[in-house]
Amino acid sequence: MRPPLLRLAFAFLALSAGIPARPADIPDLRPAHPRLLVTPDDWARLAQRRAAEPDLAAYHETLLVAARGELAKPPATYVKTGRRLLWVSRTVLERVLLLSYAARTTGDEQFVRRAEREMLAVAAFSDWNPSHFLDVGEMTAALALGYDWLYDRLTPAARATIRQAIVEKGLREGLVATKSGKGWPKTENNWNQVCFGGLTLGALAVGDEEPAVASAILAAARKDIGNGLKPYAPDGVYPEGPSYWAYGTSYQVLMVAALESALGTDWNISASPGFLASAGAYLQTTGPTGRHFNYSDGSEKADFEPAVFWFAQKLHDPGLLLFERRQLATAKQLTAAVRGNRFAPLAALWWPPAGTATASPTLPLRWIGQGPNPIAVARGSWTDPDSFYLALKGGAAELNHAHMDAGSFLFDAGGVRWALDLGMQDYESLESKGVDLWNKAQNSQRWTVYRLNNFSHNTLTLGGHPHRVDGHATVQGSAGDATTVVDLTPVFAGQATAVQREFTVQPDPGVMITDQLRGLKAGTPVRWQMATRANVTIDGHTATLHQEGRTLVVEIRQPAAATFSVAPAEPPPDAYNAHNPGVQLLALTVPAPTDGTLQLQVVLTLSPR
Repeated sequence: MRPPLLRLAFAFLALSAGIPARPADIPDLRPAHPRLLVTPDDWARLAQRRAAEPDLAAYHETLLVAARGELAKPPATYVKTGRRLLWVSRTVLERVLLLSYAARTTGDEQFVRRAEREMLAVAAFSDWNPSHFLDVGEMTAALALGYDWLYDRLTPAARATIRQAIVEKGLREGLVATKSGKGWPKTENNWNQVCFGGLTLGALAVGDEEPAVASAILAAARKDIGNGLKPYAPDGVYPEGPSYWAYGTSYQVLMVAALESALGTDWNISASPGFLASAGAYLQTTGPTGRHFNYSDGSEKADFEPAVFWFAQKLHDPGLLLFERRQLATAKQLTAAVRGNRFAPLAALWWPPAGTATASPTLPLRWIGQGPNPIAVARGSWTDPDSFYLALKGGAAELNHAHMDAGSFLFDAGGVRWALDLGMQDYESLESKGVDLWNKAQNSQRWTVYRLNNFSHNTLTLGGHPHRVDGHATVQGSAGDATTVVDLTPVFAGQATAVQREFTVQPDPGVMITDQLRGLKAGTPVRWQMATRANVTIDGHTATLHQEGRTLVVEIRQPAAATFSVAPAEPPPDAYNAHNPGVQLLALTVPAPTDGTLQLQVVLTLSPR
C-alpha cells in the first residue's frame, strides 16, 4: 500500500502520462503466474513429453547445459555500444529466459537465484536507454518473462524491485513514446513489433498489481500494432529481409502467444493479412543448402529460429521446420543452435508432435510473393541440398533496411552458391565513422556504402549511376511460369524509358537472364554483373566458374561481341567501407547503340559431375 503522499504523486504522474486516474482491472487477465506463453499445466505436459520423446529430451538437456554455463558469469553492466544498449538487453534476455526455463523444469534453486541477480542488476540501471527504444523493448521482455515464470520463487523484495523497474523503466517510458504520436508506434517495421511486443509482455506480467499503467500500455499496443503488421501483406514477404523477419516476427509471436496465454485472445493479430503466411515466405528465402536469400540488411547464414516452431504449431504444419530440424541434427549442432540464441528455450515450449521429424514442406517449388519488396523463387526440390535455387527480387531502396538491389538474384546449384549477395555491413562500424547511415535521400552518404548500393549487387547499372531510391520495381508472372519478369523501369527513371529483366529457368539446371532496355542515351555504358566466391576463368564471352568441386558455365548470348571481365568485389578506398575478401564480380559492360535499344542475354548452366 502506497503512503498517501506517494499515492497523490502517482495520481499526478499518471494523469500527466495519460494513464487512467482510477485503476481498472484488466478484463480476463489470468490471475496466477506463470501466464506468459505458458501455464503451470503446460510445464507439466512438457515434462511428460520429455520423458517420452528423445529428440525433445536432447534439446532440453542442451538448454540445461547452457543454463549451467551462465551460473558463474557476473551480471550485466550498463555499457553502451555507440548509441545502443541493445547488446546488453539481448544478453539479459538470453540469460533470464534460459535460467528461468531451467528453474521451472528442474526446480533447482541456483537457477532462480542467478536469474534474480541478473534482473536486480539491470533493475538498478539508471535507465534502459529509451533514446534507442529497441533496448527498452527487449529489456522489458527479459524482466517480464523472468518475473512471471519465477514469481513464486523470487524473494518478496526482489519481486517488488523488478516490478518497479518494469513499470518505471519500461512501461512508463513506453507511454511517453506512444503519447508523442510519432516514432516507433507509428512505423511500419520491426521497431513497432519489438517495442510493443516487449511492452505488452511487461504489462501482462504486472497487470494485476499495476493495472493503470498496464491497461494504458495494452490499449496503446492494440491501437497501433497494426502498423507493424502492414508490411506482411499480401503474401507474407517481409520487406526488411529474412534476418529482420526473424527479429520483428519473433517479438510479434511473443506478443501473440502472451496475449493468448494471459488473456485468452490475440486481438485477431493472427488474422492480419500475410502474417501467418510469412513463415512459408521465410522458408522460400532459404536455399537448399540452408543459406538465406539475404536481401536488405541481413546475413547469408541462417540462424536457428524458435519462432518457426510457433508457426508450425499454429498452422499444424511440421514441414515448416525443415531447416530448423537440420540445425539440430547432431549434438554439436544442438549446442550451436542454443548457444547465444536468446529465444532458444521457446522452441521447447512449441516443440512439434512426436513422429513429425521427417515432415517436408507442403510449399510450392515455384513461388512469387508480392508486397513492397516482392520476390520470386524457383527450386528443384525442398529436400535435396544439391538442387537448384533461383531467387530474385524487385522493390525499392527507400524501404526500411533496403539496398539498391532491385533486379538482383541468387543462384544455387549442386550444393554451391554461385551468385551471392554480400549482405549488410555492421552498423556501428559505419556510425562510429560518422556515416549518415539512416538518411535515404537520393544523394545520401548511405549510398556510398558499397554493400548497400547497386555497384555490389547482381543487377544492372546504367552510366555508372546509383539506382533511383524512390523507384519501385515490380515482379510479374505466376508461380507456374518458367519465366518471371522484373520491371525495373522506375529504378532507372530518367536514364531509360523501359527496362525489363526476365529470368527463365533452364532444365540443365540453369537460368537464362534476359535484359531488355529502351530509350537509352547512345553510348551510355550498361553494366551487368554477378558476385561470386568461385574461381573464374574467362574466354571471351564465356566464363567458367569452379567452386567446391563443381563447375558452372556462364555464357553471353547477346550481344554476340560482348566479353566478360572479372575483378575483386572491393569498394573504393575510404575510411569506412568493409572489405569483401574472396568475392569477385563477373561483369560485362556494353555501350548503348544509337537507337537506344539494347538486349543482354546471359545463361548460367551447371556442368555435370
